[in-house]
Amino acid sequence: MLLLLALVSVALAHSFEENFDGNRVFRVIVPDEDHVNLIQELANAKQIDFWKPDSATQVKPLTSVDFHVKAEDVVTVENFLEKNEFHYEVLISNVRNVLEAQFDSPTRASGHSYTKYNNWEKIEAWIQQVASENPHLISQSTIGTTFEGRKMYLLKVGKPKPNKPAIFIDCGFHAREWISPAFCQWFVREAVRTYGQEIHMTQLLDELDFYVLPVVNIDGYVYTWTKSRMWRKTRSTRAGSTCVGVDPNRNFNAGWCEVGASRSPCSDTYCGPAAESEKETKALADFIRKNLSSIKAYLTIHSYSQLLLYPYSYTNKLPANYEELNALVKGAAKELATLHGTKYTYGPGATTIYLAAGGSDDWAYDQGIKYAFTFELRDKGTYGFLLPESQIRQTCEETMLAVKYIANYVREHLY
Repeated sequence: MLLLLALVSVALAHSFEENFDGNRVFRVIVPDEDHVNLIQELANAKQIDFWKPDSATQVKPLTSVDFHVKAEDVVTVENFLEKNEFHYEVLISNVRNVLEAQFDSPTRASGHSYTKYNNWEKIEAWIQQVASENPHLISQSTIGTTFEGRKMYLLKVGKPKPNKPAIFIDCGFHAREWISPAFCQWFVREAVRTYGQEIHMTQLLDELDFYVLPVVNIDGYVYTWTKSRMWRKTRSTRAGSTCVGVDPNRNFNAGWCEVGASRSPCSDTYCGPAAESEKETKALADFIRKNLSSIKAYLTIHSYSQLLLYPYSYTNKLPANYEELNALVKGAAKELATLHGTKYTYGPGATTIYLAAGGSDDWAYDQGIKYAFTFELRDKGTYGFLLPESQIRQTCEETMLAVKYIANYVREHLY
């Protein structure tokens, strides 16, 4: 009976209103401009959820495209691909099965766990607890509230002393990228666990502060737990539009809405009515502006694709310290691979993936933060946004190596 109750409670904890039964994820090879146009034609005819790239407008020749299709459109889409002689594979044949299989962690914790995906209530309770239990290393503040009124908590991690240089790390920009907040929690745990035990972490926390924003887009994240697992944007509403939300990573004042973003409120890459229109992006930007003199590096954690990116994404021009940034991410990617052999690709955002304006890393760099990076964590598409819990530990362990590598470089190259 107890086991039955436990199973029922697990099922309830992971109940999404949207049913993904029979939905599929395709990977399609796009050989030329004609096939790019065909993908855009398909996107206009059917409701297609682009996983990689973020929208039909970012599809380029000689690339592959991952997209998620509703069960009722699967046959039509397959016929379309075959008729137009696309090479394609089915990455996920039934999204619902993979979605349910995400929760495969052997950990049997009812509360917060570092090797499970935690909903916002658990993360919020964890933020209070980790700060109160570690006053010698962590202080907690609120930098703003979300559109729906949730508090945006920031953890400052480091040995308290005045005028320390800092590194800013944020997670959970895009609601469905669950591995991202999992990493921010893991980072804090490792800082606390290894301070005074492990020489490199001890040195980093003695000499630097880390500002950790565990979840940027809290409203969206809550929505992925309660209503629709594949939600990406914020949950803001506007008079005159029935469509909800803005892509927070198209909402910064860095080439805002010029390229790779949409002015349509219904689009997944909607840039918003103005730069920093979202309470979440405004709170983050305000905090960084206020602390600009101390923040020496900015790391934003996303998924998926296994990439390490640096500016720019809104233009093909290269940053002034391009060679330094490239050498740094090359070293970080090499360091990351030493643990589990995970291969990361690296380079400037625009050419490594696609042009996209309004991103937080470009904005931070343009504010004068010389070291600004986007991480795209595991995997390369087998699970995409539905990475199983059993991969949290390995993903976070290897990402820690890259983050510590970058942080150590920044510590040695303060400006």
